[in-house]
Amino acid sequence: MEQNTNTYEVQRISKDQLQISGKGESALWKEAVVLSNFISPWDSETPSKIEFKALWDENQLFFYFTVFDTEIHIDKKDDTVVSIGNSDRVELFFRPDSSLNPYYCLEMDTDARIMDFIAYPNKEFNYDWKWPEGDIDVRSSKNETSFTVEGAISIDSLKKFNLIKDNKIETGIFRAKYNSTDNINFEPTWITWVNPNTETPNFHIASSFGVLDLK
Repeated sequence: MEQNTNTYEVQRISKDQLQISGKGESALWKEAVVLSNFISPWDSETPSKIEFKALWDENQLFFYFTVFDTEIHIDKKDDTVVSIGNSDRVELFFRPDSSLNPYYCLEMDTDARIMDFIAYPNKEFNYDWKWPEGDIDVRSSKNETSFTVEGAISIDSLKKFNLIKDNKIETGIFRAKYNSTDNINFEPTWITWVNPNTETPNFHIASSFGVLDLK
């Protein structure tokens, strides 16, 4: 089942039934709506296919990206925000409201490294902030056709940051794809679920968010 609006319905499952592996192996993922209408508004080429799924139970919000791309660029110099920020990755941003004051960012590369930070208007980022330990689990895998990133975020932490209101979570869903013509210099292509209608790429803006609707 495809969903093509800026509201994504997150189906509810029974508590403690889904175990993440990084491969999306649970049969429960068949119950999830498939979100695949990702675009790159600032690039003339159509990006490789991306599928996003989410499920939830009373304890956790689960998410699962499948990116149909095998030409993966990953910066392995270290595990800092610089290396992760220069790598192919998927991203989830959560906000309490459209003021973006603050909002919370999770950027996850193909090795399941996490760049998590709290952000404020005008791209003010605090990289010292981390999602609470034990409240997030992210795993990944690669095969001959795609890479996957699968994760779980505690409902308690989402509530703590005032991110669930009327069973809705205001969310941005993104991907950064790095390409090179010389294998030395890499430039990103920015891919998004919601078109923010900006002249240049910008996910850090209120118009880049949609809604996860917890059913």
